[in-house]
Amino acid sequence: MAERYASSEFIHDTPPERRTRMNNKNLTPTVWPSGIGIGWRPDIAGVVAALPGLGFCEVIAESVPAVETAESWLPDLLAVDVPIIPHGVGLSLGGAEPVSAERISVLTRCAQILDAPLVSEHIAFVRAGGVEVGHLLPVPRSHEALAVLSDNIRRTQDFLPVPLAVENIASLFEWPDDEYSDGEFLAELVERTGVHLLVDVANVYACALNRGTDPAADLARLPLERIAYCHVAGGESDGVLYHDTHTAPVSDDVLALVNQLAGTDRVDAFILERDGRYPPAAELMAELDAIADAAGMTRPSCSPGVRNAS
Repeated sequence: MAERYASSEFIHDTPPERRTRMNNKNLTPTVWPSGIGIGWRPDIAGVVAALPGLGFCEVIAESVPAVETAESWLPDLLAVDVPIIPHGVGLSLGGAEPVSAERISVLTRCAQILDAPLVSEHIAFVRAGGVEVGHLLPVPRSHEALAVLSDNIRRTQDFLPVPLAVENIASLFEWPDDEYSDGEFLAELVERTGVHLLVDVANVYACALNRGTDPAADLARLPLERIAYCHVAGGESDGVLYHDTHTAPVSDDVLALVNQLAGTDRVDAFILERDGRYPPAAELMAELDAIADAAGMTRPSCSPGVRNAS
């Protein structure tokens, strides 16, 4: 399977402006998404289609229909006409069981259907012993967990036709006896696998609030040179813990982290995640503009949404 997707036939079938170089296990694209994007959802398809200056989109991989039918929303997604990144939620990269080829094939299929520049997944586990837990659960920051996670990422990379980026998740609790900080854990993961990072700044903020640490300092300790793109989202506190809900406006504190990242000159691709309680189109556009302002961008100039890889 890996040989088929890394063949010259696959590469030549890809439009030049979206083409990726697939010459080794740790795939390195010639272009990355850039600008300000949004998580595409069927509920806001019409709004997204009308957004000016959209750089790129992201879609939940497991939700993408296998074929175009009269009932499917796949034609609406493809009509957006910007780079689209499949974002997986089901691999369970941090689980003890090896990632199944069948689940990896979901990302492979999406990458082909969408002509994606890369795909992304979470540093998390979602099942154990065959039981689906229904949530993204944090991986212990231990030597043993790092080895398992690295093996699963390498297995996934071997089968994917495009690069993989992995995302830090928001956590409501800490495992006892962690052996790495977040930054150390991600740096070692990158060193072992060559994987790229999808840094969710809202998740950095959520974890810092729940741990009582400084989000700006936590963000600065991550291996920023491996960031492919970033998530930005709003959340809410229940009075005890902060929850990354994707149903509230992005806070000024999270926008400050966007500004911090943009100031490193390493990141120029930010996606707004919104899942539920969708605001009117004008409010959604204002939120995208706020992210662009924090990142030092002017949204209409961010299209067509690709940049040369460095």
